[in-house]
Amino acid sequence: MAGIEVSVRDLVNRDRDCTEKALAQMDMRRKINLLIGEWKAAGGGDVLPDVRERVRLRPATTSGSPLRVIARR
Repeated sequence: MAGIEVSVRDLVNRDRDCTEKALAQMDMRRKINLLIGEWKAAGGGDVLPDVRERVRLRPATTSGSPLRVIARR
């Protein structure tokens, strides 16, 4: 979803038509909201981690940045 958001921003910044990408982004958000609703209806009540928590909980790598690790593969 982050890739679509970047694409929409890029198209808007270049004064291009972003209708198709924006509709895809809204569809993805709808699907995520539906999944969260189903999860809650099934008894899910835990607080979901936000991005800061996920990054903080990620195991440290010895090679530094996660981007560098991906680039080396």
